[in-house]
Amino acid sequence: MKSDSVKSGMERAPHRALFKAMGYTDEELKRPLVGIANSANDIIPGHVELDRIVSAVKAGIRMGGGTPVAFGTIGICDGIAMNHIGMKYSLASRELIADSVEVMAIAHAFDAMVMVTNCDKIVPGMLMASARLNLPAIVVSGGPMLAGTLHGKTIDLISVFEGVGAVKSGKMDEAELADIEDCACPTCGSCAGMFTANSMNCLTEAMGMGLPGNGTIPAVMAARTRLAKEAGMNVVKLLKRRITPRKIMTEKAFANAMAVDMALGCSTNTVLHLMAIAHEAGVKIDLDDFNRVSENVPHLCSLSPVGKHHVEDLNRAGGVGAVMKELCRRRLIHTGCLTVTGKSVKENIANSRVTDKGVIRPLERPYHKQGGLAVLFGNMAPSGCVVKQSAVVRKMLRHEGPARVFDSEEEATSAIMGRKIRKGDVVVIRYEGPKGGPGMREMLMPTSAIAGMGLDAEVALITDGRFSGGTRGAAIGHVSPEAMEGGAIAVVKDGDGISIDIPKKRITLKIPDKEIERRLSRWRRPRPKISKGYIARYARVVSSGGEGAVVR
Repeated sequence: MKSDSVKSGMERAPHRALFKAMGYTDEELKRPLVGIANSANDIIPGHVELDRIVSAVKAGIRMGGGTPVAFGTIGICDGIAMNHIGMKYSLASRELIADSVEVMAIAHAFDAMVMVTNCDKIVPGMLMASARLNLPAIVVSGGPMLAGTLHGKTIDLISVFEGVGAVKSGKMDEAELADIEDCACPTCGSCAGMFTANSMNCLTEAMGMGLPGNGTIPAVMAARTRLAKEAGMNVVKLLKRRITPRKIMTEKAFANAMAVDMALGCSTNTVLHLMAIAHEAGVKIDLDDFNRVSENVPHLCSLSPVGKHHVEDLNRAGGVGAVMKELCRRRLIHTGCLTVTGKSVKENIANSRVTDKGVIRPLERPYHKQGGLAVLFGNMAPSGCVVKQSAVVRKMLRHEGPARVFDSEEEATSAIMGRKIRKGDVVVIRYEGPKGGPGMREMLMPTSAIAGMGLDAEVALITDGRFSGGTRGAAIGHVSPEAMEGGAIAVVKDGDGISIDIPKKRITLKIPDKEIERRLSRWRRPRPKISKGYIARYARVVSSGGEGAVVR
């Protein structure tokens, strides 16, 4: 066991003395040390009750014959960090989380790991650490929040964001918004729709790194606690069988994750995160892979922010296992892949079934024939950009209009809230990429304002930053190369025509190539918006969104 290096033999008497100072017994020190990365805190609804999950994991580890050792990691609530400087730190926190787990695991010679997590950057950060460490590991999420209700209508966090736009446009009064605010988030858990947190929890299960049910069992259900106990027991079994993450996170496992991604209509952020996790696992995937999968895998579930269903409905309808079982009918899932149950995907989903075909549609009756995401290329994004095509109204799948250019989210939000954006406009928000932001902010406020004002069927948004998993409409993010790297988006001018053709996967700046070259020859890189601290260091070493925004 790796932990023998800190607890076995006469030379390790000082080390054992330190363990005994914390109450560990000789019997506990004979067992494998299983680290528990715990991202519990008092600032994220999805993490506020993770200590309860960790207690269950500890019980499972002890039942399995191991000794649990818990430690904390950081976590940012994207909703609270939204639309101010705090969001610059969100994506960048993913790397800090992965690094901190690595540091703790190696410094203390853990034999195996359980990653207890729930929300946007914390889930991929822990998966990245799992791949990097390659110790037997299981990821356990805290589970999704239940949706809220108001006047008989189901609502969630996005209802609040879009309500702000509705108030600004005179479609709603502030008293009604206050009622929505009070009812939208009724329990702890990751926000109720198929936003980034729940997307990543579902994909963790799909790629085999989470137990069946990990993606969908609501946070408040006792089944979530039982799942945590099972994870603790199972990780000791993985250790005994020497099953490590890189044996699970194979190329075929990532293909499974992408297939489920497309069927569920997940967040565009999954593109960044899957590429970063694959990078740590030594698996090569690129943007073209997402398009290839999307062309073959239909969109079967319409969850918020696109449809009326929420993750609790998906759980009731059979969960991720039922979605995979349905996809198997066309051989769209690699069923031989190994998982953290110690069994194959085929064995895991053998008894799965769709119990509500209104939530999980059959392959013959999908919401869309192609998957939820599309990657567009063209002279405005030679290295690609990403759109949640399942969230785009039909008339906006092809759109051409004049650019309205802004050099920050704040400028764009001010113009939108000030009702200065006209029908047909293409809002361009630049210098918000990994380097230029820095930090590649999610921009839920401008997209929600557009939707709340009823303009999502009339206005497109394009950025080298990101859009939230809660975004709907023709919102195209991750434009690469970004403005700060001298991409074409840096030289777009107000009034330039921009053509978007999502079915053909094209995005075009409607000016001659020679004019683009002339403008770029005169372009000068602006000074960094932040020049000190962690985020300044991050900006110097992060790659483009088209490469997963990984730190080199």
